[in-house]
Amino acid sequence: MPEQPRIRAVILISGSGTTMENLLQRADDGTCHMDCVGVVSSKSGVGGIARAQKFGVPVQVVERKDYLDAAAFSRQVFKMVSAVKPDVVILAGFLSYLHVPERYKGKILNIHPSLLPKFGGKGMYGIKVHQKVVKSGEKESGCTVHYVDEEYDHGPIILQRKVPVQPGDTPETLQERVMEAEREAYPEAVNLYAEKRLLQVAQSVRILPVKPEKAGVSK
Repeated sequence: MPEQPRIRAVILISGSGTTMENLLQRADDGTCHMDCVGVVSSKSGVGGIARAQKFGVPVQVVERKDYLDAAAFSRQVFKMVSAVKPDVVILAGFLSYLHVPERYKGKILNIHPSLLPKFGGKGMYGIKVHQKVVKSGEKESGCTVHYVDEEYDHGPIILQRKVPVQPGDTPETLQERVMEAEREAYPEAVNLYAEKRLLQVAQSVRILPVKPEKAGVSK
């Protein structure tokens, strides 16, 4: 087997960092083909900072509350990001709005705990999403990995994983089931990105097949 390509990633967080930790664990065991070269947190004192440091990843804090508007905040975030020259930026529970610089379009990934476009948009994050899903009577939910653009939860969808909404589900039990799906879906999407198998055409994404190995083919 040829060695899998590994990409340089910066992860953006705002809270506990469990999504980030899953990616870092899988990067360590070789099942997620990335090297995390930095973490940026939009809040100080959150659990994700200690989690990142446990893996030896350098952390920068850019407090959203220190900036008058999203534009100034975004400039500072991407100044920190650009300093380490990543191939991809990964949002992992990052709750602040970002203005995406032109050079990073198509290079920022996010995961959302619903089957977008359902239950997305401003203010829809964490347990709030699952509360809405349960209240609506939906029969299934799941998670969506997508590219980030200038609208909340709007960019082209890379992949989705579905889970059933079971009779008697609470928002908390549904959240745990969706989080299990997220733990598989996000590393898979990162690997597809690393393998250059994502082809974006307008607002859709095609997953390209694995290229056949050239060597070792006998007639």
